[in-house]
Amino acid sequence: MTATILLVRHAAHGHLGAVLSGRAGEVPLSEAGVEQARNLARRLGAERLDAVHTSPVRRARETAGAVAGVQGLPVTIAEPLDEVDFGAWTGKRFAELQGDALWTRWNTERASAAPPGGEPMRMVEARVLAYLRSVAAAAAGLVVAMVSHADVIRAAVCGVLGLSLDRILSFDIDPASVTRIEAGPWGERLVTLNERGV
Repeated sequence: MTATILLVRHAAHGHLGAVLSGRAGEVPLSEAGVEQARNLARRLGAERLDAVHTSPVRRARETAGAVAGVQGLPVTIAEPLDEVDFGAWTGKRFAELQGDALWTRWNTERASAAPPGGEPMRMVEARVLAYLRSVAAAAAGLVVAMVSHADVIRAAVCGVLGLSLDRILSFDIDPASVTRIEAGPWGERLVTLNERGV
């Protein structure tokens, strides 16, 4: 039997587009992000959800809390959904990273590059896919929302589609978006990519 996994990117936070927050865990949703999370919760509230899992990072937990609250579900903290460990880049402004040869390589050669002292993208892909498959195997016929981060969701999509991680920036995963995957003993398939509210 098939499980449906909704890969949800957390809503917006105050560092978005300016600072590489990474695993800096206490970055909350911004005012706009709180509204995005409410709208997302309303949208998903019209659907059946059986479980909500989330990255341990605060912005993801707050988004998951909004989604779960509408349906009266508990939230499960899941380490495999955590943000990429950006190592020495964590907390740096994107403007500071421009011109850094390692940063340029990271954004063009994700299949082989890694942040200094951080996590290679292939390890991110392996952990998120292993978790998705494990949950899907135990949740046949169920719908599970997993709140995570843009690059983690991109890595999962690359894995499902058999794309090289070097193609990871070839598609968008927007704040408070939903990417649907169906998974079963036969494998996984991408159903929708980057659904956004109106």
